[in-house]
Amino acid sequence: MRIVSLPSFLLLSSALLLAQPAPAPSSAAPASWPTAQFEAAAAKDPSVGKAKQVLDNMIRALGGEAYLNMRDMAVEGRTYAFYQGRPKGLGTLYWRFWQAPDKDRYELTKDRDVIDLYVGDKGYETTYKGTVAIDPKQLTDYLRRREHSLENVLRTWLPAPGTMILFEGTAVVEQNLADKVTILTAANDSVTIAVDPGTHLPVRKTYSYRDPVDRQFDEESEVYSNYKLVQGINTPYATVRMDNGEMSNQRFVNKVSYNTGLAPTLFEPQGLLFKQNKSGDQSPPK
Repeated sequence: MRIVSLPSFLLLSSALLLAQPAPAPSSAAPASWPTAQFEAAAAKDPSVGKAKQVLDNMIRALGGEAYLNMRDMAVEGRTYAFYQGRPKGLGTLYWRFWQAPDKDRYELTKDRDVIDLYVGDKGYETTYKGTVAIDPKQLTDYLRRREHSLENVLRTWLPAPGTMILFEGTAVVEQNLADKVTILTAANDSVTIAVDPGTHLPVRKTYSYRDPVDRQFDEESEVYSNYKLVQGINTPYATVRMDNGEMSNQRFVNKVSYNTGLAPTLFEPQGLLFKQNKSGDQSPPK
C-alpha cells in the first residue's frame, strides 16, 4: 500500500478544490429596491441578512420591477362573507379599480349599483338613494387594512427610515413549511409575512391591532393562493381573510389587468352627498 505524505495530500486537496467551479452567487437586488437600506446591516447581522434574502427573493418572484412599479389595477371577481367561520349568503360579484397610492373603488352586485369609494382617508358609498359618507367603522377597517396591505408594506414600509426586518425562522404555515419575516416600522407597527421557500411567493400576511372598543389585541391575516402570472406580476387569484383565526372573507379573482390608465372620474364621488339619518346601510363585505 502506498502512503501519501501529509504535505502531498494537502497540496492535492487544494488543487482539487481550486479545480471545482465556484458556487454561483445569488443575484443581488437592485439598489433601487426597497430593501436596499438593509445592505449594511445584512452584512453584520445574520438575521437581517436572511430576512433581506427572503424579501428580495419574494419581490423578485412577485414580479420585481413590474410589481414595484405597478400604478393601477382593475379586478373582476366574487367575494364571500363569513360569520363565525360560516358563509353568509351566496357571495357577491365585485369589480375593483385601484390606483396607487390611495384610490380604491369597489362596484358590487351584478348590476354594479352599489359603489364604495375610498380616496385618501375619505370614504363614500353610492346607492340608488344617492351618495353618503361611508360608515365610520367600515372606513376605519378599510384604512387599517390598506396600511397593512402587502403592497403598502413592501413599497412604503420597507424603504422608510427606522424600519427593521427580522428573520423569524421556519414554521408550518397552511400545511407547508414557510420562511417567516417580520417587518417593524419606527412607529412600532409590524407585519409578519410567511413565504414559500420553493416558489418564494407570500403565503400569509399577519398583523395585530388594538380594538378601539374593548382595547384587546386582535389578529388579522390574509392567506394567498392560486398564483397566476399576469403582465409580469404574480397575482393570487384566491385570498382568504382571517380574524382571530376564523375565516371572515374569501375573494376569488376572475380577471385582472395592470397599468391600463384608469379614468380619473372613477375616483370622484357620484351625486350630491346627503345627510344620513342614522349610521347608514352596510354594504356587502369586501
